[in-house]
Amino acid sequence: MRPSWTWGVGLGAGALVAAWGLFAPWAFLGLGLLPFLRLPFALGFGLVLARALFFPLPEPPWGAAVEGVFAVRGGFTRAEGHLLWVSHYPPLPDGRYRLRGRIAPPQGRTNPGGFDQRAWLLSRGAKGVLRAESAEPLGPLPDWREGFRERLGAGLSLEAREVVEGLVLGDKGGLETAYPLFQRAGLAHLLALSGLHVGVLVGFAVLGLYPLGRWRYLLALALLPFYLLLAGPSPSLVRASLMAGLSLLGLFLGLGGAGVVQALGLALFLQLLLRPEALLGLGFQLSYLAVLGLALVLPALRLPPGPRGYLLGGVAASLAVQAFLLPLLLHRFGFAPLLAPLANLLALPLVALLVPLGFLKLFLGALPAPLVEPLARGLLLLAGLAAQGPLLRWGEIAPPGFALYYLGLLPLLFALHRRLPWRRALLLASLPALVGLLAAWPKPLDLWMLDVGQGDALLARMGGGEVLVDGGRAEKGEAVVRALRALGVEALELLVATHPDADHYGGLFRVIEEVPVGLALLAPGFPEDHPLAEALRARGVPVVRAGAGTRLKVGQGEVRVLWPEALSGDDNQDGLALLLDFGRGRALLLADLPREVEARLPVGEVEALKVSHHGSQSGTSEVLLERTRPRVALIGVGPNPFGHPHPEVLERLERHGAEIRRTDQDGAVRVLFGYAW
Repeated sequence: MRPSWTWGVGLGAGALVAAWGLFAPWAFLGLGLLPFLRLPFALGFGLVLARALFFPLPEPPWGAAVEGVFAVRGGFTRAEGHLLWVSHYPPLPDGRYRLRGRIAPPQGRTNPGGFDQRAWLLSRGAKGVLRAESAEPLGPLPDWREGFRERLGAGLSLEAREVVEGLVLGDKGGLETAYPLFQRAGLAHLLALSGLHVGVLVGFAVLGLYPLGRWRYLLALALLPFYLLLAGPSPSLVRASLMAGLSLLGLFLGLGGAGVVQALGLALFLQLLLRPEALLGLGFQLSYLAVLGLALVLPALRLPPGPRGYLLGGVAASLAVQAFLLPLLLHRFGFAPLLAPLANLLALPLVALLVPLGFLKLFLGALPAPLVEPLARGLLLLAGLAAQGPLLRWGEIAPPGFALYYLGLLPLLFALHRRLPWRRALLLASLPALVGLLAAWPKPLDLWMLDVGQGDALLARMGGGEVLVDGGRAEKGEAVVRALRALGVEALELLVATHPDADHYGGLFRVIEEVPVGLALLAPGFPEDHPLAEALRARGVPVVRAGAGTRLKVGQGEVRVLWPEALSGDDNQDGLALLLDFGRGRALLLADLPREVEARLPVGEVEALKVSHHGSQSGTSEVLLERTRPRVALIGVGPNPFGHPHPEVLERLERHGAEIRRTDQDGAVRVLFGYAW
């Protein structure tokens, strides 16, 4: 390793291993790097570990009552000496409030692909949530930045203003409609302030202050804290500012600019020393991986001069970033845009003009607006077009999957730097890919009860075919879609709505918008003009109204409808009773059926039972439990005024030896029946 890399890379690698090991102890295997990086690695590791152990983020007093006047900024406030996220519906805009509530721990992830509030808050230096029971607005907060924001938006249409605010200040609050387009186009990183924005700012300052000689570097350095205060200290902006600051300081002192890899390592060390928990932030991870990809790929390329070299360099830069980010994007979002390299190549000239013009607007107001408006609209148009492109879809990736991916990338990097013949590199890269394919070969036979609060949503993977039974309430539809993506479900062979209660079918509207469906099975109680039936027809999905005796082959399993035999006019009593036969086990799903129906079901022993009506006293009778003898009892339940699940039902299940799993306590629950080869 070259000496210029040693301290930067060593400090950064040591800090990374220490911070990572705090949350995943297996990361301490990275201590194997110590013989190669020696003192720098040991120093980075020791300082960050000591920072975390001796100055940990303190825990708030859980359950403590809080009442008083508080300033809320960006959703956070300070109470009892702790930074807390304010939980309130609707979310509170910035301002002063008289708040009353209690301090509670944040919620971890409860569904595959779900939001991990605990990790998100930790990455921002917070450990607790203030659950506000009342919030009385008292007035706005004084904000010295408001004048800059007004000048930035002056003379622009609403759409253009929102784009420019995102590009220059990282403010995505007004982009509710456009931001998903940027994500699906692979352009969302443009709205995360990073090296591009800092580079433009520093470049203009250094060029404009050229007559001042070396002092221009120091003056440019002074602009970085100002920009951090103006835009907010996002992880990517802090990283870019640290890297630029180190280079500017080196130039001012006559030491030369820091190399990209060395500056990246030093910035990583400093950020993790300040707050090791920052490692958990998605923005932090994406920012460092993107720059690492650029730093390791671009210097190894021999690009021709002129426009052709610029074009090839843009494509190479986009591909390098995508290569390093791909598994993380698939893991967190379930998809990666295949047109992202082309979209970024076309967007880069627009952004290269919009960012400096945006900086000018901060001071000149409406004067540059005639130039900014068409550029911003052009970027929006490009995002909309690219968002329609094909997507690579994938499920959640386990740590071994990440390890295999980057192990496969490593030989290619060696070949790119001419340290390994390409033929050997391709052979070595194919080995982790082969191991990954073999590991994914056996398809799971399992049943997932997803956490949708007070409602039901169950996914059955039956060895080559997936079945979704119900989808919770309408507001839970996005959570169901994210879970399907995380579990690698690209299409549903069968979608089932057990009965027309909103806590069972409401989320299915969102599902059918996002996921292809082969066949929909509706309970006979759904009328022809029901909104769900109409939505399915509008999507071209065949609809079958099933009754007792219906049998469908799905993958390597079978779905049998046991009930209803005839219609009574009662939605719960006319709901579907389903027996899912996985070949290596069976599951009985009872919707909201009452006990008088349970007694008439032609069913024997099963491995899993979806308890009727969220554990209501009206179902799960002694007769049913004696016949089915379930190993696992699943209860989909959330906060409710009905007393679900009823203590008598829980007592009966325990007496019959069933393991009780409930979504309000366990989050999403998985029952594994085996694997299909």
